[in-house]
This record gives sequence, C-alpha cells and structure tokens, in this order.
Amino acid sequence: MATLVHTLRSSTPKSRLSSIHLSFRRRSPAVASFSDQVPSSISTTIKDNPLLKDFKFPPFDVIDASHVRPGMRALLKKLDNDLTELEKTVEPTWLKLSEPLERIIDRLSVVWGAVNHLKAVKDTPELRSAIEEIQPEKIAFGIKLDQSKPIYNAFKAIKESHDWATLSNARKRIVESSIKEAVLRGISLEANEREEFNNIQQELAKLSKKYGENIMDATKKYRKLITDKKEIEGLPATARGFAAQTASSEGHENATAENGPWMITLDAPSFVSVIQHAKNRALREEIYRVYVTRASSGDLDNTPIIDQILKLRLAKAKLLGYNNYAELSMATKMATVGKAEELLEKLRSASWNAAVQDMEELKEFVRSQGAPEADELTHWDITFWSERLRESKYEIHEEELRPYFSLPKVMDGLFNLVKMLFDIDVVPADGLAPVWNTDVKFYCIKDSSGSPISYFYFDPYSRPSEKQGGAWMDEVFARSRVCSHDNTSVRLPVAHIVCNQMPPVGDKPSLMTFYEVSTIFHEFGHALQHMLTKQDEGLVAGIRGIEWDAIELPSQFMENWCYHRDTLMGIAKHYETGECLPEDIYQKLLAAKTFRAGTQSLYQLKYAILDLELHSKYVPGGPESIYDVDQRVGKMTEVIPPFPEDRFLCGFNHIFAGAYAAGYYSYKWAEVLSADAFSAFEDAGLNDYKALRDTGHRFKETVLALGGGKHPLEVFIEFRGREPSPEPLLRHNGLVQTTA
Repeated sequence: MATLVHTLRSSTPKSRLSSIHLSFRRRSPAVASFSDQVPSSISTTIKDNPLLKDFKFPPFDVIDASHVRPGMRALLKKLDNDLTELEKTVEPTWLKLSEPLERIIDRLSVVWGAVNHLKAVKDTPELRSAIEEIQPEKIAFGIKLDQSKPIYNAFKAIKESHDWATLSNARKRIVESSIKEAVLRGISLEANEREEFNNIQQELAKLSKKYGENIMDATKKYRKLITDKKEIEGLPATARGFAAQTASSEGHENATAENGPWMITLDAPSFVSVIQHAKNRALREEIYRVYVTRASSGDLDNTPIIDQILKLRLAKAKLLGYNNYAELSMATKMATVGKAEELLEKLRSASWNAAVQDMEELKEFVRSQGAPEADELTHWDITFWSERLRESKYEIHEEELRPYFSLPKVMDGLFNLVKMLFDIDVVPADGLAPVWNTDVKFYCIKDSSGSPISYFYFDPYSRPSEKQGGAWMDEVFARSRVCSHDNTSVRLPVAHIVCNQMPPVGDKPSLMTFYEVSTIFHEFGHALQHMLTKQDEGLVAGIRGIEWDAIELPSQFMENWCYHRDTLMGIAKHYETGECLPEDIYQKLLAAKTFRAGTQSLYQLKYAILDLELHSKYVPGGPESIYDVDQRVGKMTEVIPPFPEDRFLCGFNHIFAGAYAAGYYSYKWAEVLSADAFSAFEDAGLNDYKALRDTGHRFKETVLALGGGKHPLEVFIEFRGREPSPEPLLRHNGLVQTTA
C-alpha cells in the first residue's frame, strides 16, 4: 500500500537511547538493593514504590501514575548524590570511571523507560500528568550528567593515556563516543551559552511530548458510527467485524459484523481497511482528509509546535557551531548531509519514470472499469484502485489471504526461520515476567545448548483507547557485564515488540494482512540485534551505540524472508482447514512484489527529502512555511499534484516526537545495506539450507552480535566481504533489470 500505510510502521523510535540511557547498573555484593538504601526518614509509601524495587523484570502489572512522582523524585535524589560522589572520586580508569557511571545511568534508563513504555501502551490522563510534571526534573539531571566536567576530563585522559592502545575496540568506541556526545550536549559552551542550550533541551522535550500526545488525542477523537450497510460496501468481513466490535466496546452492545452498527476510527486496522476497500468514495475522502489533517487545528494543532521545534533545533545547532540541525544530526551517523542527499536523488531518479508508468497504468485500469473518477483520480482513490488493479493483475485479494495468516501460525513460522538461520529456540515463558495487559505474551530465547540468552514481550493488538498507534521495538534491559542481577554473569537483554493489528474477533484468531506479517518480521529484526548481541560492554551492546542510519539493517533484512517460499508456506496455513497457501497464489505474491515499485519508492523518498529540507534549508519565520516546503518536495516526488490541504507533517511522529529528525533518510540508507546483506543469502542459494545456515551464522556473528562495538561499515564488510552496493536494492524493487 502507499504512503499512509507505511507511516503506521515503526511510529516510535527503536530505542529511547540518549546520553542518559546509554549505560548500566550492577550491584556489588556489599551494596543493598535501591529500596534498602532509601533513608528511613522517607515514608513507607516510598519504600514500597515498585519503581524503587530491585527487580529482575519491571513490575508492569502494578506500576501506576501514583508511583511516578514520588518514585522518580526519590530515584533522582539518590542518583544525584551518587553522581556527586563519583565526581569527587573519579579516576581516568575503566573501573573507576565507566562502571560507577554505568550504574547511575542504567537505573534511570530502566525506570524511566518502564514509565514511558506504559504511557505508550496503557495511557491515562493521570500518567500523562505525572510524566509531564517530573520530566523537567529528569532532564535537568540528565543535563547535569551530560555536562559533568570531571567525567568528561576523565574520558579525555583515558584517550590520552598510555593504556589507550590496550583498550578493546568496543571500549575505544565508548570513550570516543562519550567525548563527542558530551561536546554535542554543550559541555564546551560558555556558561551563558550553556544555559541557553539547556533551556532549549528542556523546551524541546516538552514540545515533542505535547506533539505526540496531540496525535494520539486527535486519533482517538475521530469516531464515525455507520448504520447503513451500503455506506461500507466493499469492506471485508474482518473489517466489518472489527468495526462492529469497536462499536460494541463504545456502548452499542448489539452490534454485529453483518447488521452493524459499525464504528470507523483512525486506528490502523480501521483506517487502512476503509482507504483500501470501501467503495464509498465519499467515505474514503472523509477519512483521508481527517487522517492527513490530524492534529492540525484547534487545541490539538501541532503547526506552531513544529515551527517552534524547528526554530529551537536550528538554534541548538548554531550554538554548537553547525550551520543547521541536519549537520548536527549527521555528526553521529554514517552519512553526511551531502551523501544522504546524493543517495536520495539517485533513488528518486531511478524511481520517477517507473512511478509515471505506474500512474498511467492505474488511470487506464480505472477507465476500463467505467469509474466516474477515471479522469480526476486523486489521493483517496489511489490506494483503493491500486488494490483493485493488483487484484485484477495478479488475482490476489489481500483480504482473502487473511485466513491464511493467523497470528499463531505467523509466529511459529517466524520462530522456525530464526532457528534455521541462527540456531536459536524461541519458547513461551508466560508467567515469568509481569505484563501490562492480558494480551501480552512473554518469550525466552535459548541457544543451541538450551541456555537462555534473552527475553522479549510481545503486545500484538490494537487498543485505540490507551495505546499509541504504529509498531515498534524497544529495549527493557540491555546485555551488560556490569549489570548482572546475580553479580556472577552478564545481564541478559530483554526487549518488547509492540504492534497494532486487528485483535481476535469472536472465535476467530487475529487474522493478518501480508503487510502486517512483514511488519512483525521487521520489528523482530530489530529485536534480534538487541537480543542476540554478544557484546558485554553495555554502552555498545545490541542496538546501542550503532550509528542511527544503520539501525534499520536487521529489520529490513528480515522482511525479505516473507517472500522465501519455505518460510511463507510454513506460515500461510488456513486457520480453519490447515490448508497451505496454494502454490499459484504464492507465485502471484512473488510477481506482485514489485507492483508499483516506483510509486512506493517515491512515497518513502518524499518523507526522507522533506525531513532533510526542513532540517538543512528551511528558515523558521522565513518566506516559506513548512507546508510550502511540503508542497515543493511533493512536486518532486508525487506524480499527481500534491494534496493542497495535506497537513501530514502534524502527524509525522518520526521526526517531531521520535529519533528520526534529519534521519528519516536512514530507512533508505539502511535499505541499501539490508538488500545487499540479503543478496548474500541469495548468492548462497535460498534452497540450500546448509549454505543458508552457514551464511546465517556469519550474519549472526557480525551484524547481530557486534552491536555498536565496531563501526557499521566495518561490520558490514566483515559479513559481506566488501562495501555495500545499491544495485541489490534497485534489483529487488524491480527498478533495474536482473543481469543474466
């Protein structure tokens, strides 16, 4: 599907990593748990606060808003004392600098991460209020830590010492990154500039939080009750069932899939079904307009927030000596602004003519159907008619495929794939860790000897009243040598994977679209890099310390396996009959893989180019508005004229409430890496399982194991034997001919 569907994936960053999240905690035998260290003058309520307990897994089942203010304040007070003591006693050695610093930061990372995770999956006004009140205090502590001169000087002394040559590559990366990050967080600024910088940091955090909340509230706000079945003609049975279930949950107790009433929302399963299948053009237009203008008016208007965010980001960059925020962003990435723009233009040029042909083919098809909109095809028509063309051309009806993709079978197939490739077992571990909702599953990953090496939570279903939209992976704990719970071994990594697909309806399991299948594979790829790391230095374990424009490599790599015959056939079994997906349908899925590839490529490129434009060339308060920039970029990347009223920027979580500011190009940058990585498996032979296992082992021991302990280009070369090439990506997308 097109632009609007893509944006539903990965709507939050893969990890909330920042300088105050990149470290660890270890409790030595002589040190009691945190709760035991709370002074006796503090009330019993504080001592019993679940956020202050020493836990193996976060107590998600008992944490609520009432714990946030007192728990975080007690935690911040203790960590502030620990930081003061460290600054007094710090020495330029790994033991005296890194480990105590890690213990301070890790505790804050784990607790604050748990609180914010609950806000994303179990949102309440009380929790929002508590986080809003405590966030400035937490940021203030983070700034104090970031700008600690004793710690900064100690890291510099390590780099200048005779011991530098003896440090491992991972430790060298940590030292160099710590020095660079400290400079980027204002440590070298004069006092008055540093005060301005710190105020900007506080305000940006506040604005980003408000931006994301406005999107969530605007999404919740739209509810359309439909009682006339003619108005939802074309909607598949699963979508009607979900709409009736939504109506029932909101007071229409007798709602049924067949007779209604039906509640349409902007939640992904509902919105996508309407825009893709509803014959009612007026309904498609309405929901499209509402979706692309979310949070752009009234009390929820994100426009002034965007303007202020861009203004503050530019001011922050200039304080640090950069010309624009994009240059500042690239200081910690693989690419430069010029290299990113060069790649995007190369891909745009390769995609444009194919996209023009896509549109001509679509218009001709619509004319052949005698549709009145044939000569005025517009934005709320394209997804609908593209799906009809795909059905006609390949005889694939996406909704008819749902019965073949039940969630239990998809997960079984995914787990079988990673066992074959990486020699690991994924086993249920429900009950081992507390969860935040009864739908959440908990799993353990074991190595070939049966020993646990990591864990993850899986929260699959949409809950629009309390859960943020999209899909994401994030860390709970990172692997770390100094954070062991038992003080005898490394702490094992723990992740959570969150999706928003259609829940079970009646006695049917969750039945998935092929896109939703690829979404789970995508997020699991992120989780694999976090969970299969062998790096014991926690600052660079798993997804930590990896340049952001390489972070999508494992996720996009995993999506390729959705087209691997044995993998797909292992997944695609009818939930009632057990029948495998017919071979002819599989062949049609393969043929349809590059359907409208030029158009799909341009949709992604639009957002990447727009992001860079706003963060490198746009002048806040200048002659162009943010929407002028959007329209200008749209003319370069959209074959039909851009929608004049489009305010999608007000819902662009990635760059205004996530970690992709001046970094959205990373999807395409990493897609080059991931396509080339998958081509290694193609070269080995996708039907040669010994070769696949051998190649999988090499991928596991490099891309998945090394984390941020090596530069990603070095890691890629170690796996692939050469530098990456864009040719496999263009070939996979059907934008160049396969060589003979």
